[in-house]
Amino acid sequence: MHKAGFVNIFGKPNAGKSTLLNAIIGEKLAIISPKVQTTRHRITGVLTDPAYQIVFSDTPGIIDPKYKLHEKMMGAVKSALEDADVALLIMDSKESMEENLELFDSLKLKVPIILILNKMDNILKEDMEVLIERAKAWGKAAAVVPVSAMQKKGIKELLAEIVALLPNGNPFYPDDTLTDKSTRFLVAEMIREKVFQLFEEEIPYHTTVIVTQFQEKETLTKITAEIIVTRDTQKGIILGEKGKSIRELGTLARQEIEKFIERKVFLELFVKVRGKWRDNDTFLKEYGY
Repeated sequence: MHKAGFVNIFGKPNAGKSTLLNAIIGEKLAIISPKVQTTRHRITGVLTDPAYQIVFSDTPGIIDPKYKLHEKMMGAVKSALEDADVALLIMDSKESMEENLELFDSLKLKVPIILILNKMDNILKEDMEVLIERAKAWGKAAAVVPVSAMQKKGIKELLAEIVALLPNGNPFYPDDTLTDKSTRFLVAEMIREKVFQLFEEEIPYHTTVIVTQFQEKETLTKITAEIIVTRDTQKGIILGEKGKSIRELGTLARQEIEKFIERKVFLELFVKVRGKWRDNDTFLKEYGY
Protein backbone atom coordinates (compact mmCIF):
# COMPACT_ATOMS: atom_id res chain seq x y z
CA MET A 1 0.00 0.00 0.00
CA HIS A 2 1.38 3.44 -0.92
CA LYS A 3 1.89 5.90 1.95
CA ALA A 4 1.83 9.69 1.81
CA GLY A 5 1.68 12.48 4.32
CA PHE A 6 2.80 15.83 5.65
CA VAL A 7 5.68 15.90 8.08
CA ASN A 8 6.42 19.14 9.92
CA ILE A 9 9.73 19.91 11.55
CA PHE A 10 9.99 21.94 14.71
CA GLY A 11 12.98 22.93 16.80
CA LYS A 12 14.94 25.87 18.10
CA PRO A 13 16.74 27.89 15.40
CA ASN A 14 20.10 26.20 16.02
CA ALA A 15 18.83 22.62 16.25
CA GLY A 16 19.84 21.78 12.67
CA LYS A 17 16.54 21.68 10.76
CA SER A 18 17.96 22.75 7.40
CA THR A 19 20.91 20.41 7.69
CA LEU A 20 18.57 17.54 8.55
CA LEU A 21 16.38 18.33 5.58
CA ASN A 22 19.36 18.47 3.24
CA ALA A 23 20.53 15.12 4.59
CA ILE A 24 17.13 13.53 4.02
CA ILE A 25 16.36 14.98 0.63
CA GLY A 26 19.87 15.39 -0.75
CA GLU A 27 21.98 18.51 -1.16
CA LYS A 28 20.47 19.45 -4.49
CA LEU A 29 17.12 20.19 -2.90
CA ALA A 30 18.52 22.21 -0.06
CA ILE A 31 15.99 24.81 1.03
CA ILE A 32 13.77 24.25 -1.93
CA SER A 33 10.15 25.25 -1.73
CA PRO A 34 7.86 23.89 -4.40
CA LYS A 35 4.46 25.35 -5.13
CA VAL A 36 2.54 25.48 -1.91
CA GLN A 37 -0.64 23.46 -1.78
CA THR A 38 -2.21 25.41 1.05
CA THR A 39 -1.00 28.37 3.01
CA ARG A 40 -0.81 26.15 6.05
CA HIS A 41 2.10 24.17 4.71
CA ARG A 42 5.35 25.83 3.91
CA ILE A 43 6.85 23.06 1.86
CA THR A 44 10.57 22.79 2.10
CA GLY A 45 10.99 19.55 0.23
CA VAL A 46 9.19 16.52 -1.14
CA LEU A 47 10.72 13.07 -0.93
CA THR A 48 9.20 10.64 -3.41
CA ASP A 49 9.84 6.91 -3.38
CA PRO A 50 7.91 4.13 -5.18
CA ALA A 51 6.39 3.17 -1.81
CA TYR A 52 5.80 6.58 -0.22
CA GLN A 53 5.82 10.35 -0.55
CA ILE A 54 6.79 12.60 2.35
CA VAL A 55 6.03 16.31 2.16
CA PHE A 56 8.35 18.05 4.61
CA SER A 57 7.52 21.50 5.82
CA ASP A 58 9.03 23.92 8.24
CA THR A 59 6.86 25.39 10.94
CA PRO A 60 5.89 29.06 10.71
CA GLY A 61 7.82 31.31 13.02
CA ILE A 62 10.93 29.20 12.83
CA ILE A 63 11.25 30.29 9.23
CA ASP A 64 11.49 33.94 10.19
CA PRO A 65 14.65 34.57 12.16
CA LYS A 66 13.28 37.85 13.55
CA TYR A 67 10.41 36.07 15.23
CA LYS A 68 10.81 35.27 18.90
CA LEU A 69 9.29 32.21 20.54
CA HIS A 70 6.41 34.10 22.02
CA GLU A 71 2.85 32.94 22.45
CA LYS A 72 1.51 34.02 19.09
CA MET A 73 4.19 32.05 17.35
CA MET A 74 3.57 29.04 19.53
CA GLY A 75 -0.07 29.26 18.45
CA ALA A 76 0.90 29.32 14.80
CA VAL A 77 3.39 26.52 15.27
CA LYS A 78 0.89 24.45 17.17
CA SER A 79 -1.73 24.66 14.43
CA ALA A 80 0.90 23.91 11.79
CA LEU A 81 2.03 20.84 13.68
CA GLU A 82 -1.55 19.71 14.20
CA ASP A 83 -2.10 19.83 10.44
CA ALA A 84 0.77 17.42 10.00
CA ASP A 85 0.51 13.64 9.94
CA VAL A 86 3.77 13.36 11.84
CA ALA A 87 5.68 15.97 13.86
CA LEU A 88 9.47 15.85 13.96
CA LEU A 89 10.80 17.56 17.07
CA ILE A 90 14.52 18.13 16.73
CA MET A 91 16.96 19.21 19.42
CA ASP A 92 20.69 19.71 19.68
CA SER A 93 21.99 16.87 21.89
CA LYS A 94 24.36 19.22 23.68
CA GLU A 95 21.57 21.56 24.76
CA SER A 96 19.41 21.18 27.87
CA MET A 97 16.98 18.32 27.40
CA GLU A 98 14.68 19.77 30.10
CA GLU A 99 14.39 23.07 28.27
CA ASN A 100 13.67 21.42 24.92
CA LEU A 101 11.12 19.00 26.35
CA GLU A 102 9.40 21.88 28.13
CA LEU A 103 9.17 23.72 24.81
CA PHE A 104 7.82 20.59 23.09
CA ASP A 105 5.37 20.00 25.96
CA SER A 106 3.94 23.48 25.53
CA LEU A 107 2.80 22.47 22.01
CA LYS A 108 0.39 19.87 23.44
CA LEU A 109 0.48 17.95 20.17
CA LYS A 110 -2.12 15.43 19.16
CA VAL A 111 -0.21 13.86 16.25
CA PRO A 112 2.49 11.18 16.42
CA ILE A 113 5.84 12.64 17.45
CA ILE A 114 9.36 11.57 16.54
CA LEU A 115 11.96 13.09 18.84
CA ILE A 116 15.27 13.61 17.06
CA LEU A 117 18.50 14.01 19.03
CA ASN A 118 20.77 15.78 16.58
CA LYS A 119 24.55 16.31 16.57
CA MET A 120 25.17 12.91 18.15
CA ASP A 121 28.66 12.95 16.62
CA ASN A 122 29.59 15.52 19.31
CA ILE A 123 28.65 13.23 22.18
CA LEU A 124 30.19 10.16 23.81
CA LYS A 125 28.36 6.90 23.23
CA GLU A 126 27.62 6.40 26.97
CA ASP A 127 26.22 9.94 27.26
CA MET A 128 24.09 9.40 24.17
CA GLU A 129 22.58 6.26 25.69
CA VAL A 130 21.63 8.21 28.82
CA LEU A 131 20.04 10.93 26.66
CA ILE A 132 18.04 8.39 24.66
CA GLU A 133 16.74 6.82 27.90
CA ARG A 134 15.71 10.25 29.21
CA ALA A 135 14.00 11.08 25.94
CA LYS A 136 12.10 7.80 25.99
CA ALA A 137 11.11 8.39 29.63
CA TRP A 138 9.39 11.62 28.46
CA GLY A 139 6.82 9.19 27.09
CA LYS A 140 5.33 11.38 24.36
CA ALA A 141 7.38 10.31 21.36
CA ALA A 142 6.40 7.38 19.16
CA ALA A 143 10.14 7.05 18.49
CA VAL A 144 13.42 8.59 19.65
CA VAL A 145 16.07 8.74 16.94
CA PRO A 146 19.66 9.93 17.39
CA VAL A 147 21.15 11.42 14.20
CA SER A 148 24.06 13.43 12.95
CA ALA A 149 22.47 15.52 10.22
CA MET A 150 25.87 16.94 9.32
CA GLN A 151 27.36 13.46 8.75
CA LYS A 152 24.10 12.03 7.40
CA LYS A 153 24.10 9.39 10.15
CA GLY A 154 20.85 7.89 11.42
CA ILE A 155 18.88 9.20 8.41
CA LYS A 156 17.83 5.73 7.17
CA GLU A 157 16.56 4.83 10.64
CA LEU A 158 14.70 8.13 10.86
CA LEU A 159 13.02 7.62 7.46
CA ALA A 160 11.91 4.12 8.47
CA GLU A 161 10.24 5.57 11.61
CA ILE A 162 8.54 8.34 9.59
CA VAL A 163 7.21 5.94 6.94
CA ALA A 164 5.88 3.61 9.66
CA LEU A 165 3.74 6.47 11.00
CA LEU A 166 2.48 7.80 7.65
CA PRO A 167 -1.12 7.17 6.61
CA ASN A 168 -1.88 5.18 3.46
CA GLY A 169 -2.60 7.41 0.49
CA ASN A 170 -1.72 8.56 -2.99
CA PRO A 171 1.07 11.08 -3.62
CA PHE A 172 0.07 14.74 -3.30
CA TYR A 173 2.58 15.91 -5.89
CA PRO A 174 3.99 14.67 -9.17
CA ASP A 175 7.72 13.88 -8.99
CA ASP A 176 8.68 17.03 -10.84
CA THR A 177 6.83 19.60 -8.72
CA LEU A 178 10.01 20.78 -7.02
CA THR A 179 11.10 24.32 -7.82
CA ASP A 180 13.09 26.81 -5.81
CA LYS A 181 10.57 29.54 -6.58
CA SER A 182 9.78 30.28 -2.96
CA THR A 183 13.35 30.42 -1.77
CA ARG A 184 14.22 32.80 -4.59
CA PHE A 185 11.10 34.77 -3.82
CA LEU A 186 11.93 35.02 -0.11
CA VAL A 187 15.52 36.02 -0.87
CA ALA A 188 14.29 38.71 -3.27
CA GLU A 189 11.88 39.94 -0.59
CA MET A 190 14.72 40.18 1.95
CA ILE A 191 16.71 42.35 -0.45
CA ARG A 192 13.64 44.46 -1.21
CA GLU A 193 12.98 44.88 2.51
CA LYS A 194 16.46 46.40 2.89
CA VAL A 195 15.63 48.89 0.11
CA PHE A 196 12.65 49.95 2.26
CA GLN A 197 14.88 50.25 5.32
CA LEU A 198 17.64 52.27 3.70
CA PHE A 199 15.91 54.58 1.22
CA GLU A 200 13.33 57.30 1.61
CA GLU A 201 10.28 58.50 -0.25
CA GLU A 202 9.30 56.91 -3.55
CA ILE A 203 12.34 54.74 -4.13
CA PRO A 204 11.07 51.52 -2.52
CA TYR A 205 7.76 51.80 -4.35
CA HIS A 206 9.51 52.01 -7.71
CA THR A 207 11.72 49.06 -6.96
CA THR A 208 11.44 45.35 -7.51
CA VAL A 209 14.08 42.67 -7.06
CA ILE A 210 14.71 39.62 -9.21
CA VAL A 211 17.01 36.80 -8.24
CA THR A 212 18.71 35.79 -11.50
CA GLN A 213 21.04 33.16 -10.08
CA PHE A 214 20.74 30.85 -7.09
CA GLN A 215 23.49 28.25 -7.03
CA GLU A 216 24.33 25.85 -4.23
CA LYS A 217 28.12 25.40 -4.16
CA GLU A 218 30.14 23.17 -1.82
CA THR A 219 30.88 25.82 0.80
CA LEU A 220 28.41 28.60 -0.01
CA THR A 221 25.38 29.66 -1.98
CA LYS A 222 25.96 32.08 -4.85
CA ILE A 223 23.11 34.53 -5.40
CA THR A 224 22.89 37.20 -8.08
CA ALA A 225 20.03 39.68 -7.97
CA GLU A 226 18.90 42.67 -10.01
CA ILE A 227 17.32 45.67 -8.33
CA ILE A 228 14.95 47.15 -10.91
CA VAL A 229 14.10 50.86 -10.74
CA THR A 230 12.21 53.18 -13.09
CA ARG A 231 14.67 56.11 -13.45
CA ASP A 232 18.40 56.80 -13.67
CA THR A 233 18.19 59.16 -10.69
CA GLN A 234 16.88 56.28 -8.58
CA LYS A 235 19.70 54.06 -9.77
CA GLY A 236 22.17 56.75 -8.68
CA ILE A 237 20.61 56.96 -5.22
CA ILE A 238 20.67 53.17 -4.71
CA LEU A 239 24.29 52.92 -5.84
CA GLY A 240 25.28 55.89 -3.66
CA GLU A 241 28.53 57.80 -3.77
CA LYS A 242 31.28 55.45 -5.02
CA GLY A 243 28.89 52.52 -4.49
CA LYS A 244 28.61 53.10 -0.74
CA SER A 245 24.83 52.60 -0.50
CA ILE A 246 24.65 49.42 -2.55
CA ARG A 247 27.49 47.92 -0.49
CA GLU A 248 25.59 48.62 2.71
CA LEU A 249 22.42 47.17 1.18
CA GLY A 250 24.34 44.08 0.06
CA THR A 251 25.88 43.48 3.48
CA LEU A 252 22.58 43.78 5.36
CA ALA A 253 20.74 41.56 2.86
CA ARG A 254 23.52 38.95 2.82
CA GLN A 255 23.54 38.66 6.63
CA GLU A 256 19.80 38.10 6.70
CA ILE A 257 19.85 35.58 3.84
CA GLU A 258 22.65 33.64 5.56
CA LYS A 259 20.59 33.47 8.74
CA PHE A 260 17.60 32.25 6.75
CA ILE A 261 19.28 29.55 4.66
CA GLU A 262 21.86 28.69 7.32
CA ARG A 263 24.75 28.82 4.85
CA LYS A 264 27.41 31.29 3.76
CA VAL A 265 26.23 33.46 0.89
CA PHE A 266 28.07 35.25 -1.89
CA LEU A 267 25.66 38.00 -3.00
CA GLU A 268 26.05 40.07 -6.15
CA LEU A 269 23.69 42.99 -6.77
CA PHE A 270 23.08 44.94 -9.96
CA VAL A 271 20.82 47.96 -10.44
CA LYS A 272 18.87 48.16 -13.72
CA VAL A 273 16.61 50.89 -15.05
CA ARG A 274 13.35 49.71 -16.63
CA GLY A 275 11.13 52.73 -17.22
CA LYS A 276 7.49 52.08 -16.41
CA TRP A 277 8.08 48.43 -15.43
CA ARG A 278 5.05 48.75 -13.15
CA ASP A 279 2.74 49.37 -16.14
CA ASN A 280 4.32 46.86 -18.48
CA ASP A 281 2.66 43.43 -18.61
CA THR A 282 5.76 41.71 -19.98
CA PHE A 283 7.95 43.09 -17.20
CA LEU A 284 5.34 42.35 -14.55
CA LYS A 285 5.05 38.77 -15.73
CA GLU A 286 8.83 38.41 -15.85
CA TYR A 287 9.09 39.78 -12.30
CA GLY A 288 6.54 37.31 -10.99
CA TYR A 289 3.57 39.62 -10.45
